[in-house]
Amino acid sequence: MNKPARVVALVLLATQLLGCATTRTLNAAKPGAPVVYAGTRLDWYSLNGGCCPLDRFGAEAPKYAGVDLPASALLDTLLLPLSLAAALGFSLGVSGGM
Repeated sequence: MNKPARVVALVLLATQLLGCATTRTLNAAKPGAPVVYAGTRLDWYSLNGGCCPLDRFGAEAPKYAGVDLPASALLDTLLLPLSLAAALGFSLGVSGGM
């Protein structure tokens, strides 16, 4: 494996070990919490010194939000059609958890 591929793999592994903000906000499902780009917004909120991420997003911010931000932005972009549908009130019949 070449050096750039190792760096990318290491960053992805680190973000998974630290807990991705996007998956945290999806699991929280707090009523009234942001849905569109929620993980990216949680990271940004944390980086800018937000006081109460649990009250606003329903989830704690990752310990290293700056490291998690690119991965959350990518995952939020991939999930954008689903989050837009949820924000607009369309029921896609998708549920998670137990």
